[in-house]
Amino acid sequence: MNEYQQEQLEALKTVRHGLLRLGDSDLMKLTEKVSDYMQFRQSVDGFLNRHFNDVCTLTCYRSRTSACCSKDGIITFFADTVVNALHATPAQLDHLETVLGRVNGGNRCVYLGSDGCIWTVRPVVCAMFLCDRAMNAVFSDEPGVNLGYRSTLMHLNLSPGLLRVKKLAGLK
Repeated sequence: MNEYQQEQLEALKTVRHGLLRLGDSDLMKLTEKVSDYMQFRQSVDGFLNRHFNDVCTLTCYRSRTSACCSKDGIITFFADTVVNALHATPAQLDHLETVLGRVNGGNRCVYLGSDGCIWTVRPVVCAMFLCDRAMNAVFSDEPGVNLGYRSTLMHLNLSPGLLRVKKLAGLK
């Protein structure tokens, strides 16, 4: 297990322990507090499934050349872990712990399984990430989806470090 996996495993165990200490009433209140966020995520997932599912499944999961699921893993926030734990079954969380405890034998995200991400509610960074290859494929077929906006607030997608990595990888 590498440092990334250790950090992820500790966060998951901390969240699981914390949620177990909550009573049913408090657990229900917490779940209700994230319900608006979950509606937003369902809307995002619907958009992605409608416009990007075919491209991403072929390009990333089947060929294992994903631009977002490479190296050890992805950026996660503690809140991602909480939201996921609230919506996952104990068996799904056990599976995450098992995966995090293994050596990651590939050069892809430890969370990327044969059918895609093994999280129940993917981290927000994953849900919001679209590689240039996918965007070019979809936007050429559906130009109305691309409004062409750019903002300095798009830190993750437009950071100099990410742009350099993408250029070195031949991803534009």
